[in-house]
Amino acid sequence: MPVSHHYEDVPSAGTARLATDVSHYLSEGPVWDGIRERILWVDIVSGTVHSGRLRPDGTIRVEERYHFPDTAGAVAVAETGELVVAGTHRLYFRSVDGAIRAGAELISGRERRFNDGKPDPRGRFVVGTLGPGGEQLMRVDGDEVTVIDDDLGLSNGLAWSTDGSRFHSIDTTNRRIHVRDYDAVTGSIGRRELFRQFEHGAPDGMTTDADDHLWVAMWGEGCVLRISPTGRIVARIDVPAPHTSCAQFAGPDLETLVITTATEHLTAEQLRASPLSGRLFTVTPGVRGHPPYLWNGRTQRHA
Repeated sequence: MPVSHHYEDVPSAGTARLATDVSHYLSEGPVWDGIRERILWVDIVSGTVHSGRLRPDGTIRVEERYHFPDTAGAVAVAETGELVVAGTHRLYFRSVDGAIRAGAELISGRERRFNDGKPDPRGRFVVGTLGPGGEQLMRVDGDEVTVIDDDLGLSNGLAWSTDGSRFHSIDTTNRRIHVRDYDAVTGSIGRRELFRQFEHGAPDGMTTDADDHLWVAMWGEGCVLRISPTGRIVARIDVPAPHTSCAQFAGPDLETLVITTATEHLTAEQLRASPLSGRLFTVTPGVRGHPPYLWNGRTQRHA
């Protein structure tokens, strides 16, 4: 059953169906690798990247698990199949033969770690932090690091407009989606503006569809919201798990929305009420996604 309490008046675009059997503590960051036709996602606390095959019925068959010596806040894939993973304080790079090496330390602090991240339209890895406050959003291109924000409550979901000229980013703690101009060619980043303020639930991960609408997972609300380019909520997907964490279009035609969820912070009573929490779900909402960007493969010097 849907668990949302605050968005019932938003038109429904469907109810998500169960896609996996395994429950994760904090699954996040689904990524569609169209070259290898696989879906990747992370279980952050266990430091694991999962790789699965999307079946025609919307279920996902897990085929491989890649373990990293740290937390795994996000994953991105290069054209060659190499992976970049956001660890606790540094990035990790996994070659196609399975070798893993660590990049230089980029942040510090016992209570701080990297969180959500994605490649920008030119393949540079943009990633944010989670911690006690004053959190950062940064762009990493090999050894070149550009701090975009340094005053966030919790840096989270990232999404670009279909032409790459507008960049959306979420501050979960403050329940905001920010937007700014973004020139992927020159790397120029515009002034931050408020795109959407939420009163209920916490915006988490997000993605963009082919019509330039955002799909935002609402932590605590058991739904994913579709938001127009003007910031208006126009549709919702119900998920039978309160902590929806991220969404990403997948499949050869990008018609299937893959949704991750978590059991983190749920009480025993909440878990009994929502026993499918922590699993992945899929839905076909009737629109296609925008093709995800590939990481450019530029690694850092050894740690």
